[in-house]
Amino acid sequence: MPVTEAMRIVDEDDSGIDRAFRTDVLLGLSQRQKAIPARWFYDERGSELFEDITKLDEYYPTRAETEILKANGPEFADAVGKGAAVVEFGSGSSAKTPLLLQAIAPAAYVPIDISGDFLRASAEQLSAKFPGLPVCPVEADFTKRVAMPDAIDGLPRLGFFPGSTIGNLVPRTAVDLLREMRETLCDGRDRAAKLLIGMDRVKDTAVLQSAYDDAQGVTAAFNLNLLHRINRELAGTIPVDYFAHRALWNDGIARIEMHLEAQRDMSFTVCDKRFDMARGETIHTENSHKYTRRSANALLLAGGWTPTHHWRDAHDRFMLILADASEFRMAP
Repeated sequence: MPVTEAMRIVDEDDSGIDRAFRTDVLLGLSQRQKAIPARWFYDERGSELFEDITKLDEYYPTRAETEILKANGPEFADAVGKGAAVVEFGSGSSAKTPLLLQAIAPAAYVPIDISGDFLRASAEQLSAKFPGLPVCPVEADFTKRVAMPDAIDGLPRLGFFPGSTIGNLVPRTAVDLLREMRETLCDGRDRAAKLLIGMDRVKDTAVLQSAYDDAQGVTAAFNLNLLHRINRELAGTIPVDYFAHRALWNDGIARIEMHLEAQRDMSFTVCDKRFDMARGETIHTENSHKYTRRSANALLLAGGWTPTHHWRDAHDRFMLILADASEFRMAP
């Protein structure tokens, strides 16, 4: 079955600039601790670099999650049931998606991604693997409620959020995202929906740091590509060669932090606005929070989801959690 034409839900001005991207960058660079949300890593080049990261020896999450998906197909089928529409948030290359689709025999697949070209290419590839499956791509920012294609009206919905992307968000923002996902999947009603979400577990610090600062420098290139994107799309004059990638473990809040550190004093402009940075100052570009089972459950419950099933890989590095959309309750 051919891929339907991608729905496009992106707010651009007359010159083609993504308004949300511009707002986040200008606001983020104006803060005392400069910071840019990690979702803006994923232009076409950033998406390609992230796929390269997932293949690195140091980067264990993809292998661990793939192991879980391969080992537990019948359990997924029993827990989810057949005939659902799978809605994947931040689908990327959809590399792990076939394992889930094979296990649960869905009625439709809706990949959502902010990188339109990458989204369409991966949707075509997946459609070729599942010729009888309706594939309905949506180009949108999944951190907000997303309108679903008419093709899945009336179908039960399973949200799929693999990888450890939820860990990129501070707890407050992660809860907001989980609530927006619930709204997307439930259409703002009490429609029954499920969410299958990947979360990385707390583990040895050396393992974590090497996963985010690999020997080949692929993660560094991924981080620095954000500056190239700003220069290209927002008329930036950032001297990219003056920055270095840094990955740090923050034990107090159980997260890896990625920064871009200025190697010298500098000035640059973005959208004709001037910014100054001193040597040693950083732009905070990503967090990757790590979870225990209890902290993962607490996050999901706060976001409107009730965990029902947990799966882990053999080395206890990663977990997939299935949750039901929680019913509204007044108290307690």
